[in-house]
Amino acid sequence: MPVVDAALSGTALLLVDIQNDYFPGWAMELARAEAALERAALVLSRFRRAGAVVVHVRHESVRPGSTFFLPGSPGAAIHPDLAPQPGEAVITKAFPNSFRETELLSVLRGAGARHLVVCGMMTHMCVDATVRAAFDLGFRLTVAGDACATRDLAFGGRTVAAADVQAAFLAALAAVYAEVVPAEAVAG
Repeated sequence: MPVVDAALSGTALLLVDIQNDYFPGWAMELARAEAALERAALVLSRFRRAGAVVVHVRHESVRPGSTFFLPGSPGAAIHPDLAPQPGEAVITKAFPNSFRETELLSVLRGAGARHLVVCGMMTHMCVDATVRAAFDLGFRLTVAGDACATRDLAFGGRTVAAADVQAAFLAALAAVYAEVVPAEAVAG
C-alpha cells in the first residue's frame, strides 16, 4: 500500500459527475465545462501523486423522459481525461445527493476520510446537494470552485447566466458548508 502524503492524510478527493454529456457536442453542455475539467485534472494529479483517496461519482438517469446520462450510453461515461485508475472507487448514483442510496459514505468512512475536496458538475445541483449532505454527515469540506461548472438557469421569466448561478451557489456553500478555493490551492 502506498504511503500517503501527510498533508492529505484523512482527506479524499470527490469528483462529482464529470461525465461526457456535460461537454461541448454532448447532450447537456455546461458553461466552462472544459476549463473546469482542466482544473479538476490538476487536483486529481496531486491526489494521485500523493497516494491519497480518490472517489469518482457518476450519475445515471433512470427517470422516465431523461435525455442525458442514460445508463450504458457513452454520454454517461466519466470524461476520459479523468478516467478512474485501479484502486479508485467509482460510485454510481441516481439522485443529486451522491450519498443517497449509494455506498459513498461507507467507502469514505472505510478509507478514514474526514475531509473532502470536491470538484464536479453541476455546481447548482449535484455538487451543491453532495456538499450539503457531506457537511451534515460531519465531513470538513473544501470545494475547488474553478473545478466546477454549471449552466444558465431560468426562473420567474428570466434567464440567470451561468456565471451568476456559479457565483451564487459557491457563495452559499462558502457561507457555512465549505471552504471554497481555486483548484491551485489544493493542487499543491
